[in-house]
Amino acid sequence: MDPRFTELAARLQRHPGRPLNLPGLELRDSAVLAPFLLREGEPRLLFTLRQTHLRRHAGQVSFPGGARDPGDATTLHTALREMREELGVPEQSVEVLGMLDEIPTTSEFRVIPYVGVLDPAVPLRPDTGEIAELLEIPVAALQSPGVRRMEKRFYRGAEREVYFYEVGRHTIWGATARILKNLLEVLAELPAWSEVGSR
Repeated sequence: MDPRFTELAARLQRHPGRPLNLPGLELRDSAVLAPFLLREGEPRLLFTLRQTHLRRHAGQVSFPGGARDPGDATTLHTALREMREELGVPEQSVEVLGMLDEIPTTSEFRVIPYVGVLDPAVPLRPDTGEIAELLEIPVAALQSPGVRRMEKRFYRGAEREVYFYEVGRHTIWGATARILKNLLEVLAELPAWSEVGSR
């Protein structure tokens, strides 16, 4: 495995993602996988652009994932199942590195984000009923100054910070942007990754 991913896995195992603590709020479990790909030595993150006709998060840029099914033994099983269903990637082709902080969504889900590395030799076969486009975005592009912006919005009587990442013609926002922010903050702590944006 590339030493950058080895370093990231060690960091995530030392400091696993924080569980949510929201007493009195009933949230449904869901999980996503933030998948890395290494292309010509450059680490990229893989996102999906959801079809515009979908009931949830139509037209949004997302990580592969979804709600936990009764048959999913754990939320990691959920993330890997969704990866297989959405992109045709078998579980054995994903090297799971660890997990990030759990986050709540306005649709009353608890999202457990996992981080993994995909075998670049495995073909991606997106489910066209759900996915309009696949986006492979270099980590260096996501770390560039000016890509991220923040707005203050009110939700349930409280002011919240909402993050946006403007990458080319696409905007990453919502839960995906919060997960991405957490992941990029972790990468910023790691010596091997601090060089990514300067190469």
